[in-house]
Amino acid sequence: MLCLALETSCDDTGAAVVDSSGRVLSSVVESSIDQHRAFGGVVPELAGRAHLLTVQPVVARALEEAGLHPLDPDIDLVAATAGPGLVGSLLIGLSAAKAYALAWAKPFVGVHHLDGHLFAPLLENPEVEWPLLTLLVSGGHSLLVLQRAPGDYEVLGETIDDAAGEAYDKVARWLGLSYPGGPEIDRRASHGDPHALDLPVSMVNGTLDLSFSGLKTAVVRATQRHPEVGLDDVAASFQAAVVEQLVRKVTLALERHGARGVALAGGVAANSALREALVGVGADRDIPVYLPSRAMCTDNAAMIGAAGLHRFALEGASTWELPARPTWDLVHR
Repeated sequence: MLCLALETSCDDTGAAVVDSSGRVLSSVVESSIDQHRAFGGVVPELAGRAHLLTVQPVVARALEEAGLHPLDPDIDLVAATAGPGLVGSLLIGLSAAKAYALAWAKPFVGVHHLDGHLFAPLLENPEVEWPLLTLLVSGGHSLLVLQRAPGDYEVLGETIDDAAGEAYDKVARWLGLSYPGGPEIDRRASHGDPHALDLPVSMVNGTLDLSFSGLKTAVVRATQRHPEVGLDDVAASFQAAVVEQLVRKVTLALERHGARGVALAGGVAANSALREALVGVGADRDIPVYLPSRAMCTDNAAMIGAAGLHRFALEGASTWELPARPTWDLVHR
């Protein structure tokens, strides 16, 4: 089967063509990040307007790169992110996907955005052994998920406040760095001393939940007390505390649940320190660690297509009345 997928949950407009074997025939992403940088974060109305302008050209490019006719493509399914995300952005992608499906007389399926992220490492590593422990960390979500098979998973822990990527953006804003904050802090941290500031590692109470709000506050207070500490050192100290918490949770989850591999997913999966640390965890335990390419870390439609094909095979098509769901729990989807 061939699936045309759309992803418009936030500020990136994505379209891709994926087949049921997991092969990505095309994946196109158009970002509107430049429009949001001056505001220090994504402005929902600007994001929605950008999707409205770019969704059709992005779909056309995805079909062309997959070698399909733009007016009558030989596809079997249309998928789109139904949530969670910005409601205006979701509505545009969801409405466009339904329109394409109706015009081509093809079934349509709505996909949970985090389902897509869980499938992203599998697109590039189809040989994974189950069960798989996935650390999903992004600007809006931070979870530890035990995957027993594709689409069969259990959430072991999640953030009780800020997501990891959200904490990166907030700390970057405090430090006067540009948006998005994750890449900026990662770049700065590579030149800094991770021991320059004594920052706390949260949630060391034996649970698998995560917390980053307190660390963000600790950075603010530490920099106020020690204004002599350079920007690179602050970034390195903050990043070290984030990575240590994540690695502790992954290690604890492996001890308790015995996964046969570890996967990383979500926007923060592009972070160099986190990738290096998880490779070390895998080496210590002699288990594989699956790191997605940078293109598969960020929001993209290829992962939505893979998740959509799986969901369609299990449950069939979604109804045409399926609404956009800005809040949508992964477990009770």
